[in-house]
Amino acid sequence: MNNVLHGMLDKYHADGLTDRKNAIKEILQEIVLCGLARAGFFQKAAFYGGTALRIFYGLDRFSEDLDFSLMAPDGTFVLSDYFPTLKREIASYGLKVEISEKEKTKESAIRSAFLKGNTKEHLLLFYPSDSAAAKRIAGNEQIKIKFEVDTNPPAGAVFEHKYRLIPAPYEVNLYDMPSLFAGKAHAVICRAWKNRIKGRDLYDYIFYLSRRTAINMEHLKARLVQSDVWKAEDTFSVGDARKLLCARFDTIDYAQAKEDVRPFIKDTASLGLWSADFFRQITEELLQ
Repeated sequence: MNNVLHGMLDKYHADGLTDRKNAIKEILQEIVLCGLARAGFFQKAAFYGGTALRIFYGLDRFSEDLDFSLMAPDGTFVLSDYFPTLKREIASYGLKVEISEKEKTKESAIRSAFLKGNTKEHLLLFYPSDSAAAKRIAGNEQIKIKFEVDTNPPAGAVFEHKYRLIPAPYEVNLYDMPSLFAGKAHAVICRAWKNRIKGRDLYDYIFYLSRRTAINMEHLKARLVQSDVWKAEDTFSVGDARKLLCARFDTIDYAQAKEDVRPFIKDTASLGLWSADFFRQITEELLQ
């Protein structure tokens, strides 16, 4: 195996098959970021979401997808323009993947693409001694990473530049922590159907509060206005944010939320605390 991949793998202590799949996926995510950086992608776009929080700010859970936002609205943006450089970057590490773009709809501002590879093939490449685990994987099972770009981003985000040395030195443009927190608060409030919610959103929400992260109120308001939850002409305060969040916490199925996040974390002890009362109380710590 490529020495760079060996070095990336060394930081993982993957005990079981699920952990090993997650480790392989994360390594692929970082190679994708490096490839996009070399293609000039971050001159127009910024990285945000759970994977950005894990890679650059130390979130202690695995994250599946790569989320990006243009820095300014651009309906003519073409994601596939970056594929040739990205494919060459991935191939340079001896990795075999397919990259395809999802056909966009006229109404959507989201450009989506998928990176797919054979799970068994990648597992044996990264863990050549794990033939027993590989036998438990169907021959057509795929490692899949979705990456999305919002071409009509809400206003008010603040960006910063960070550097990575592995797999090769590169620079990423990403949301700062308060702007990331605004996006996560918006997800908690809005990303749901009836009483279902991603437990990963709640887990990340706790992470921000534990770090005493202030919330970018301008960006949160812009997201809520875009989602028709708030009126642009109305003022918006941290108290208003608390009310929206607490109203949401009263509707959540916490058993379902816990099951959503379990596969992505190692220490599940704190999940026993999850309840409407727990989240309402910690939301008093929300900072502007």
